Order: sequence, then C-alpha cells, then structure tokens
Amino acid sequence: MKLGASYADHGFVFTSSTGNPLDPMRARTFMVRVLRKAGLPLSVRLYDLRHSCATLLLAAGENPTIVSERLGHTSVKMTLDVYSHVLPTMQQGAAEKLEKACFGEVGTL
Repeated sequence: MKLGASYADHGFVFTSSTGNPLDPMRARTFMVRVLRKAGLPLSVRLYDLRHSCATLLLAAGENPTIVSERLGHTSVKMTLDVYSHVLPTMQQGAAEKLEKACFGEVGTL
C-alpha cells in the first residue's frame, strides 16, 4: 500500500517488497523467516500452508468452487478429489440442514 502504483500486484501470496515474484533460490529463506515469526515448525512447506488453507475453508463450509478457484485448480473435481477427506465430517451438518428444511427445527422429531 505504501508503494501505491509502483507495487507490482501479480496476485502472489509471497512476494518481494515491490510485489514481484521471489527468486526461487531465496524463497526458502523468506519462508523460514515467516515460519519463525508465526511460531511454526521450520519443517512446514509452502504446500502445507496451501493444503491447510483449503482444508480449513472446506471444513468451514465454503463452496468447493470458491476453494478450487483460490487454489487455481482446473476443476472442482480436482479439488474434491484431493481434499475429500474433509467432507465426511460435513455429513452430519448436511443431514441436519436437510432435516430442518423438511421438518422445521432440528431434533424435534
């Protein structure tokens, strides 16, 4: 924000101070600094953060299409194939929503 129009917004999460892509040779060094500041183990990979983001969004009930778009997947099917382990825990909530839609308040049967 300080740089205004001179900031190159390419839509990346981690960038140089001017918004340009990080040099791949320096990316791990940058990642280690971020992990230390966040108090996370240094063994965490960028992919782990991406996976956690998708898992948390799906578990919170976010539309899989939105999650798929955020990840840059070519299809929602790919997202669901990779992150389907999140969905079984969502079955109870889906059943409760259906019950409420059909019969009113949940648990009154």
